[in-house]
Amino acid sequence: MASKPASKDVTIRPGRIDDVDTIHAAILRLGHHIGAPEEITSTAEDLRTYGFGEKPAFSTLIAEVGGEFAGLCLYFPIFSTWMGRPGVYVQDLYVDDRFRGRRIGERLLRQVARECRKDSGVYLRLSVDTDNETAKAFYERLGIAWSSYEQVQKIVGEAFFAFADAREDGESK
Repeated sequence: MASKPASKDVTIRPGRIDDVDTIHAAILRLGHHIGAPEEITSTAEDLRTYGFGEKPAFSTLIAEVGGEFAGLCLYFPIFSTWMGRPGVYVQDLYVDDRFRGRRIGERLLRQVARECRKDSGVYLRLSVDTDNETAKAFYERLGIAWSSYEQVQKIVGEAFFAFADAREDGESK
């Protein structure tokens, strides 16, 4: 199937607090798309609190086509001690099925990269679900390459709380 031409009527704008329900719905659809809806435990209220509160933990860009929601990019600043420069981490990139093939995801990522560069940033990072071959090919096509020398590690939930609450000697409090 040939890709659709880039939409000329795409608008990209910063997300606003009144977009929270739409942002959360897009994240839920992304979870379903990659086959892991049970992994998403956030609520719209969480996004409202941590993204639009006193100390925002992330930023969003919303893509619209003809005023209708078409896509989302949720991101936050990071810093490389090795490069000595800031960068940006893209946590979620979502394009609604109806608007795929119009380069909306690419446009969202390029806008995030421009904003990062404006703030002296020099790199963009993101993670891809290991089974999402379509996303991997998309990022590779854009020049966002897989890093063969890194592996994402994480600790969450009760294991995280136990780790954070452990005494310095590693014993539980």
